[in-house]
Amino acid sequence: MVALGRRLFYDARLSSDDTVACANCHNPAIAFTDGLINSSGVKDRMGTRNAPTVLNVAYFPLLFRDGRARGLEEQAVGPIENPLEMNQPRDKMVARIGSIADYRGGFERAFGPGPVTLEKVEKALAGFERTLVSGNSPFDRYFYGGDKKALSAAAIRGLALFRDKGKGNCATCHTIEEHYALFTDNKFHNLGVGVAPDGKLSDEGRYLQTHEDSDHGAFRTPSLRNVAKTEPYMHDGSLKTLKQVVDFYNDGGTNLGNPHLDKEIRSLHLSGRERNDLIAFLESLTGDVPPDSGPPNP
Repeated sequence: MVALGRRLFYDARLSSDDTVACANCHNPAIAFTDGLINSSGVKDRMGTRNAPTVLNVAYFPLLFRDGRARGLEEQAVGPIENPLEMNQPRDKMVARIGSIADYRGGFERAFGPGPVTLEKVEKALAGFERTLVSGNSPFDRYFYGGDKKALSAAAIRGLALFRDKGKGNCATCHTIEEHYALFTDNKFHNLGVGVAPDGKLSDEGRYLQTHEDSDHGAFRTPSLRNVAKTEPYMHDGSLKTLKQVVDFYNDGGTNLGNPHLDKEIRSLHLSGRERNDLIAFLESLTGDVPPDSGPPNP
């Protein structure tokens, strides 16, 4: 099933014009992102949000930046039928994949006799994505493995700042647990990104799903693993570098006319060296990727 999902992930035939695969927006060469401000779909149609990495998504209870999918199976078909992404109605996609003899054999090996169905496509894609687990970063070797030489002095100082609620205050949302660290609380926060001077939001985020007043402009906390490779940053791709991200938080986000700003966002008053230390720590979160996660052999 995983091997089948891997083939589907890299197959542009899931799109309406054979030009866009899942891997277009989730490229293994750049930590399963696309490096674009907003992702591009069929006929160069532009999406409205920055593509997040799919590394470690096995551990996220809600998917997409606004949390509209409950699990990977539900998430899998969203980009396929989205007119700005792959633009392929689910029934046409299933019929097309089912018409390919080699795929029919693959589905039978994975699921037993029977036709190709949407549920099977979802399970295969989700099965592959659950294998995209990244770890063994310098941070892991230092913090969990006890290798005191795995981090530089700057990164060690940055880790202390990251965890210090009175200083960096990063771990409040990008959590570090005793035995593991996903670097996300899997919650939704308004950081002040995409807020115009008059207070209007360019994207309502989680509010579009819940219609709860507290969710205006809120987006899911992303994991910071491999964050040094996933630029640009924020849901709208508005920050190009980690330096810009750290400076953004240091300045307290954008709170002018933004009544929904998360209570944890405040000016940090970090020195230049402290900000550089935080960046050094963030760079230490780049880990290994499974060897069988790239495009399958033809």
